[in-house]
Amino acid sequence: MDAQLALLLAAVLVDALLGDPDYPLHPIRLLGHASIALERRLFDRGWKGRIAGAMHGLVVTAGALAAWWSVHLVLAALHPALAWLWDLYIAYSLLCARDLLAHGRRVLAVLDDLPAARAQLGWLVSRDTQALDRGGVVRATIESLAENLTDGVLTPLWALALFGLPGIIVAKAVSSLDSMVGYRTERYRRFGWAAARSDDLLHWLPARLSVPLLAAAAALLGQHWRDVLPAARRYHAALPSPNSGWSEAAAAGALRVRLAGPVSYHGAWQDKPWMGADAWPVDLTGDDLRRALRLVAVAAGLAALVAVALFLVMRG
Repeated sequence: MDAQLALLLAAVLVDALLGDPDYPLHPIRLLGHASIALERRLFDRGWKGRIAGAMHGLVVTAGALAAWWSVHLVLAALHPALAWLWDLYIAYSLLCARDLLAHGRRVLAVLDDLPAARAQLGWLVSRDTQALDRGGVVRATIESLAENLTDGVLTPLWALALFGLPGIIVAKAVSSLDSMVGYRTERYRRFGWAAARSDDLLHWLPARLSVPLLAAAAALLGQHWRDVLPAARRYHAALPSPNSGWSEAAAAGALRVRLAGPVSYHGAWQDKPWMGADAWPVDLTGDDLRRALRLVAVAAGLAALVAVALFLVMRG
């Protein structure tokens, strides 16, 4: 078997079996530390504009690539199998399908204990969770599952299939930088512009491909697959992001539930429009979350099959 195909299959399998590792030296944590350190140096020198932000992103991403490749070369000189295992470790560390589903299941497990459910939800979302009722907790969890299906599963997995380790490293670096500096705050409005726009571009196609993927998953599960495309077309613009609305609206259609709506961030309410038909329920339950978890799990499995197909086409 081709070593790169074996790497792809092994990374998906290890992620499915073990989930994303959580420890201080995780590659994404190290990248975050490097990003913060460089950001502070740039700000101390008064470099806070768009050019400085673009330079920050390029240096952090190039540094991540250099760190991986340097270790790869050293291990390859010792034995090719060591270099392959290093690549597997990096690829596995940058996939997070099992971890995403585990977060959703933790919310489901404590859903009858509303304070505990709100606390678990806080690990998934940036919105205020203290005032959410049970239906609001379920809605927010489903929204996070659907959004992160694109950001955390489809984009990195398909980047690995198409471009190998450099592809997934760049993809995760861009996503991580956006989550750190890609905000419209006073500090990051200009500095984070490059990170935010790069993230938008990175996820543009996977976000839209999530719609047929979720439709296929819904069909396999006997859910409302015929409503997926109409819901995605009609409601994707309910969110300000050019990408996240596609998978969330598609999930709303597959489950026939209403998502989004008014939400509070840092004590300020935002009157976001609803995703979904007026007749669809908004007071969601644990059964709705279970259906959403199955939907995302099957979609992630289908995404892995697509990744293998992409790899074979590229190598064909």
